[in-house]
Amino acid sequence: MPIEVSPLRDDLSFGAKINGVSHDVLRDEAVRERIRQVFDDRGVIVFEKVEPTDAMQMALSSVFGSLKQHPVEGADFDESDDGTGALVNTLDPKDCDIVEIDGKLYSNWLPWHFDHCYTDELNRGGVLRSIEIAPNGGLTGFMDGIVLYDQLPRELREEIESCSIFYSMDMQFDHITYGRPDNFQLVQLDWHWIDIFKQSRTYPRAIHPAVWTRKTGEKVLHISPWMAEGIEGRENDDGDALLEAVSQEINRIGNAQAYFHKWEASDMAIWDNWRFLHRVTGCHPPHRRAASRTTIQGDYGLGRFEQGGRSRDLVLERAAQASSKAGESLS
Repeated sequence: MPIEVSPLRDDLSFGAKINGVSHDVLRDEAVRERIRQVFDDRGVIVFEKVEPTDAMQMALSSVFGSLKQHPVEGADFDESDDGTGALVNTLDPKDCDIVEIDGKLYSNWLPWHFDHCYTDELNRGGVLRSIEIAPNGGLTGFMDGIVLYDQLPRELREEIESCSIFYSMDMQFDHITYGRPDNFQLVQLDWHWIDIFKQSRTYPRAIHPAVWTRKTGEKVLHISPWMAEGIEGRENDDGDALLEAVSQEINRIGNAQAYFHKWEASDMAIWDNWRFLHRVTGCHPPHRRAASRTTIQGDYGLGRFEQGGRSRDLVLERAAQASSKAGESLS
């Protein structure tokens, strides 16, 4: 086998590194199958020393399946002419989100989440490469939902296990209700989020289980604190308190036990979107960051859209209250 597979880190139960991938190597179906086996088993793969081109990214993506277009209209991406190629997201502190956490400014910061939680179908994963690397920060964190489930305090695990979570396309950081970091505030808003928020008001909310079971038997805690809007059937103070407690545990466990990848230009990575959460640590302005990603089609079959009305006013009221409390803690 021309590729070399090794653990992402010796102390992790998830993740792998693969070296030796090239266009010629990927023509071997045995190699492609081996890569898929590693992906199913380890959930995250970092491909090292690969050709840093769109063509290589597309070839590598094809190992895992067909590509999917991004579901958000007007997302801040440059895309190929056919709309199914690599999407490039360039974030410049001149106009992107800037947040303050514990008195420090970060651009390109993202909280723990899984992709496309606001739709009823979850893509299989994403292939990512960094094409403009900031000199400080900008690490991508990956956290295994199997580990999260095992590490969640038993009382919370038993209470959240049978719950389903509402999600919407509202991505504005000042609307974050659950898992908000301590001493957090939004300093500058990326105007693209406003357009996406307007879309969110016209879409039904998506619903996904808080915990699901893989075919191999492992239970996965799969909650995206970002874009979460409450627990189905428990949109009340009790349900909000439960979801907040679990979200803060995700922050605690994830920030302590996740793998945070420091990018090289010759790296590409894929993660299992049904199993993993990911986040970005953010960069210190004025540095830019740009990444290219493809999205792999697929669905685990457990998501659905809400039927009937939504409590949007209540959702926004709770977000405003959370933002107000964060501002009070900073004053």
